[in-house]
Amino acid sequence: MRGLYVALMFAVLTSATNGYDGSMMNGLQALDQWKASFHNPDAATRGLLNAIMSVGSIVALPITPYIADIAGRRAGIITGCITMIIGVVLQSIGANIQMFIAARFLIGFGVAIAHGAAPLLIAELVHPQHRAIFTTIYNSTWYFGSIIAAWLTYGTFQIGNAWSWRIPSLVQAVPSAIQLVAIWMVPESPRYHIAHGKTEKALQTLAKCHARGNVEDELVQIEYREINETIRLEQEFESNGWLDLFKTPGNRRRLLILITLGFFSQWSGNGLVSYYMNDVLEGAGVKDAKLRLEINGILNIINFATALTMCFFIDKFGRRPLFLFATGGMFVAFCAWTVCAQQFVKTASAAAGHAEIFFIFLYYVFYNSAWSGLLVGYAVEILPYKLRAKGLTIMFLAVDLALFFNSYVNPVALGKLGWKYYIVYDVWLFVELLTVYFFYIETRNTPLEEICKHFDGDAALLGGNLATEKARHYFVEEAGTDGKAVPTSTTREIGEKTHSSSDEEHPAATQRKDEI
Repeated sequence: MRGLYVALMFAVLTSATNGYDGSMMNGLQALDQWKASFHNPDAATRGLLNAIMSVGSIVALPITPYIADIAGRRAGIITGCITMIIGVVLQSIGANIQMFIAARFLIGFGVAIAHGAAPLLIAELVHPQHRAIFTTIYNSTWYFGSIIAAWLTYGTFQIGNAWSWRIPSLVQAVPSAIQLVAIWMVPESPRYHIAHGKTEKALQTLAKCHARGNVEDELVQIEYREINETIRLEQEFESNGWLDLFKTPGNRRRLLILITLGFFSQWSGNGLVSYYMNDVLEGAGVKDAKLRLEINGILNIINFATALTMCFFIDKFGRRPLFLFATGGMFVAFCAWTVCAQQFVKTASAAAGHAEIFFIFLYYVFYNSAWSGLLVGYAVEILPYKLRAKGLTIMFLAVDLALFFNSYVNPVALGKLGWKYYIVYDVWLFVELLTVYFFYIETRNTPLEEICKHFDGDAALLGGNLATEKARHYFVEEAGTDGKAVPTSTTREIGEKTHSSSDEEHPAATQRKDEI
């Protein structure tokens, strides 16, 4: 199991590629050699250079869920990685600014496809006890890529020609290359297999990933039955079109959470630092380019350490409390950041500049307590299988729209308004805090298929030993009206204990809930 998990983490480094890009663009904009290669691009051009990657992602989103649902989660990762590598090669050649922009569009296109499949593969493949850790680690690798880019651009800073920026650009292809190798060591999602009628292969995959290959393991059998019946119920009685996200109260709440997750993860003021750290630090009085690179590198190390540490406390503290803690702390820290920035502009005090940098670091400690890891982890788990790929696409659409805004508007607004622009984010962070408090639902210690109960209540479709009343009604209706085989009849025989009365929860199910 450990070997599989190691391969899985290498196979889903998409977020690291994304993080590498943000930090690399920060670093490149501090390099005189990069500026000279592209004739000192102005604020609007720099905004377009960053925003065009989001445009590429937005263009790819309409096809992303269909690749993951029809061709498979692994196929989505492979397609996205190949596209990203082609984009990185063109970006590194960078004969002119137009070619650089086109290459970044292609990188964004590939990132969207891989992003739309990788989190699904993790959530649907790992053991229930490990889901929270692995899904949050996935997005936390953003900082792993960011650290490498920050310190690599710092190292190439001394090179006196265009290779000072071409080397960091070429290295951006490394995570995608690793993924293309590691993905062949990882099986396809068992839920994808079941949805496409490959039930025996799904059972074998569950056994390999959750019980060291033992298909008769009690947990594996219970999981298999629950997944099999739930997916068959969804296929038989519910559609999976885009409009289904609007049809029921539970889905509308999911949609609200997905959209706010996407926008809040990027519209919380972090966009100012992710791509425009150079401008923010200049505004705080840090004029030395080398020192700005050092601060950027140290910040990314602290960010990664915080995000990675919090991954192991998701199930201990819960999703909703962590979101509230993080957002409330961000609000307080950003307000203090704003005051320090105003004081620095007013008095040119070095102490005010140093305090501003401190609150930038503190702000990110709070941000990484929840938003970096749970952005993907929470989005994936609140969605039923039939809507999981499409729902995740909606969330990433919100992310890309927010990134486009940040990339194109932030440098212009910072140039025109200076520290006053921070007030917009102060107000917005308070709105975020209220939204999280009133609408986000706790899902701690709940198996993936059973989370639907938190959103849909009695209307939830859940099979297996914990089948809902609605599901049992459909089973009886199917057996009594048209003679079709009900979902339970297609499930592998799993022993007398598993076939006990549906009104009595199976002991292993209770044990599993206690364990996870």
